[in-house]
Amino acid sequence: MPLSDMAIKKANPNDKKQKMFDGGGLYLEVAPSGGKLWRLKYRFGGKEKLLSLGPYPTISLKDAREKREAAKRLLLDHQDPGEVKKAQKLAAVYGGEDSFEYVAREWIENNSRTWVESHTARLARRLEQYVFPWIGKRKVSQITAPELLSLVRQLEKRGTVETAHRVFACCGQIFRYAVATGRTERDITGDLRGALTPVRETHLASITDPREIGKLLDSIDAYDGFPVTRLALLLAPLVFVRPVELRKAEWKEFDFDEAEWRIPPERMKMKVKHIVPLSRQALDILLELHKLTGKSRYLFPGARTNSRPMSDATLINALRRMGYSKEEMTAHGFRSMASTLLNEQGYNRDWIERQLAHAERNNVRAAYNYAEYLPERRRMMQKWADYLDSLKQGADRALFHQK
Repeated sequence: MPLSDMAIKKANPNDKKQKMFDGGGLYLEVAPSGGKLWRLKYRFGGKEKLLSLGPYPTISLKDAREKREAAKRLLLDHQDPGEVKKAQKLAAVYGGEDSFEYVAREWIENNSRTWVESHTARLARRLEQYVFPWIGKRKVSQITAPELLSLVRQLEKRGTVETAHRVFACCGQIFRYAVATGRTERDITGDLRGALTPVRETHLASITDPREIGKLLDSIDAYDGFPVTRLALLLAPLVFVRPVELRKAEWKEFDFDEAEWRIPPERMKMKVKHIVPLSRQALDILLELHKLTGKSRYLFPGARTNSRPMSDATLINALRRMGYSKEEMTAHGFRSMASTLLNEQGYNRDWIERQLAHAERNNVRAAYNYAEYLPERRRMMQKWADYLDSLKQGADRALFHQK
């Protein structure tokens, strides 16, 4: 039976929430405190959803019914009323649906499912710090090339040339998204090609001389710091994954029978599953490590708590403690080390790139080819581990060759 104003006014609170239904999914929720809130229950995409329509008596019975009918019209048009309401709120905060900030945040949200969480957060933070305060509320179609150049030039003047280029590239992607969604007619960043100061190419420090690698491995063997850190350093050159992938490794990802480490897509930079074949040497390290942290979620938990992985500074600090400066070796340097020497020794470049989990231009292809060249990569990883052993023993680099 439909509600009446009289029934609503007479509704008294009790010790539990009450629901007074009007029909079509609309009901009034009466809280124990006496507050009354209109809610609309509906289904979209096969899922039941709930939409808050506002408090009574600010929103009258007549107003609530009008909002219900408006929501029904959106559903007939295949639109989710809850998402429409959210978009309207965002538009009010960010200056309208055609403002640069609104378009940017919409672009981030649409792409965040294919990005790692840290990349999404870093990108949003960069825009919030360097872009939104100046052009966020402007209509994306009204922003000019000189205006954008002036914004980026401010970053160059601070000496942060690389950040300037990153911000500029990000803005270009947002403008292209704005073109695709009908908020502007062209990407103005095309007019600014060559206008920015070139970035000096820098490489993360790495040791690639075989004799120096042998010395590094000896230093790691003799490391007298935290035992778990020592084992992380011993494992790093044998798997040459990104530092964040190593320090956040979980025991459930390892299959000792198959001698494989399968990193799930959500932990990879390009959101694609990655398989790391484990050499005999890597398995020995893992078995030793399991005695120390096997009851934890992480292989390398933090020193203070098992509930979080070790910090990103742990391996760097350990290298510094061993006497290696940032100009000599970094935690990321184990990847460069493997890439350089594997290529020098004539291994198939495709095997190496797949093992490094470098970006595949075709993301769909990458998602299906994570196991590509696995038998060949398995042999390569074992020979790489054997070669590192030979360097620790002072053997000649010629012992390592492709077979």
